[in-house]
Amino acid sequence: MTIEKPLEQMEEQSATAESLEIDPIELEQRIIRVLRSIFDPEIPVNIYDLGLIYKLEVQPSGEVYVRMTLTSPMCPSAATLPSEVEQKVRQVPGVKNVKLDLVWDPPYHPSMMSDAARIQLGFFD
Repeated sequence: MTIEKPLEQMEEQSATAESLEIDPIELEQRIIRVLRSIFDPEIPVNIYDLGLIYKLEVQPSGEVYVRMTLTSPMCPSAATLPSEVEQKVRQVPGVKNVKLDLVWDPPYHPSMMSDAARIQLGFFD
């Protein structure tokens, strides 16, 4: 004997299961907006357009991986900027966990900036 669940109950369960997974593309866009609100204190350009974010990986589960660098290992904000990034990304709705790696390879170079950042800073080829 099989017991069939009413269609409404099955749809509710399906909607609940789907709500556990997040659209990673939408979440990534929200995270990028947050990253664009974080600035290196010495440079009037956000860290995303500056090219300091080497990798941003977002999983449907809400797990986020950020690989970033700083303009220099001697950067005065080295002690605070990575923790600020992690904290602000963690506050984005839908983010369940953040793993952040601060790396020095490849070394940062101004060529990593977006075109908008180059224009803003007056870097022209």
